[in-house]
Amino acid sequence: MNAQMPSIETAIESHQALSNERIMPTPDELRRELPVDIELRARITAQRQAVRGILDGHDDRLLVVVGPCSIHDPRAAMEYAHRLAELSEHIADRVQLVMRVYIEKPRTTVGWKGLAYDPHLDGSDDMAHGLQLSRRLMRDVAALGLPVATELLQPMVAPYFTDLLSWAAIGARTTESQVHRELTSGLEAAVGFKNATDGGIGVAIDAIRAAAHPQCHFAMDVQGRPVMRETQGNPHTHLVLRGGHGQPNYESASVGASRRAMLEAGLVPRIMVDCSHANSHKDHRRQSEVLLDVLAQRLAGDASLVGVMLEGHLHEGKQPLNPDALRYGVSVTDACLGWDTTADLLLRAAERLRIDSKDNASA
Repeated sequence: MNAQMPSIETAIESHQALSNERIMPTPDELRRELPVDIELRARITAQRQAVRGILDGHDDRLLVVVGPCSIHDPRAAMEYAHRLAELSEHIADRVQLVMRVYIEKPRTTVGWKGLAYDPHLDGSDDMAHGLQLSRRLMRDVAALGLPVATELLQPMVAPYFTDLLSWAAIGARTTESQVHRELTSGLEAAVGFKNATDGGIGVAIDAIRAAAHPQCHFAMDVQGRPVMRETQGNPHTHLVLRGGHGQPNYESASVGASRRAMLEAGLVPRIMVDCSHANSHKDHRRQSEVLLDVLAQRLAGDASLVGVMLEGHLHEGKQPLNPDALRYGVSVTDACLGWDTTADLLLRAAERLRIDSKDNASA
């Protein structure tokens, strides 16, 4: 029996042949390199409170999480952020804008994993630089006055950015993950759990309940040490409807069924609709009709619809990931709405909400 077992030296050589490791900065080291000063910390606190106020029902504005499907060019992302911040000044009375700064992308098989993983877009996987670029970008966006949103995919990445976030998504493929539910339970940012890829909302409802509950779990602190973390639970979680198996679930019948399911589970129904993915049949141009339908439901009295999510970039569509021939401001992952379409859509939405607010006030 023992004669058939490999030696320790052979096992080590085999392990080294299968993997390679590089030392990364700790979250604390990166936070020290790119700190959040007192003024920005106060601004982020106010941004979080604005998002929470909508989820709690104290603020009747529409929450809109909007921006590129993924970030691959920080310069283009900052141009988008400046435009979004300017637009916000015109619609802030009815719409709370939150910018998507997605630096991790889930892959069904293989592919580009996002700015944090491969910032040079060439497979060099310079993750240390990717983390630095990502944190700097999030900090700069927050400093413009825009709440920052991202998808939390790899739990070990989260401590590098969570002090900058006002809203986060847990994706359809990770909503069922216990680790992500535990992570969410200790966040100060609001979190939306997406329904499963098959369209079912049961796992998302379970996730919302679990994340709202105190947890004790394994984690990594900002110094990179393993710790046992006790959390108080996150009361600002909600459901995100993104459709499933090619079928939408933003229409009133689906929203109503989701609302009833949340009530039966003892939850306050707080629902955001992702206007992309299966809800738009993966046609980025149809995001507009999804938003307008959701807006009509809300104006008809459905107070459970607290927000929407849109994928938009400087220019419409998407492009192949070819570092030598990239068009500026065009997505390299999912196709996005162009800026003009996005701005026009949000201005129209704000005006409709404004008229409705005036009508209610005069009634």
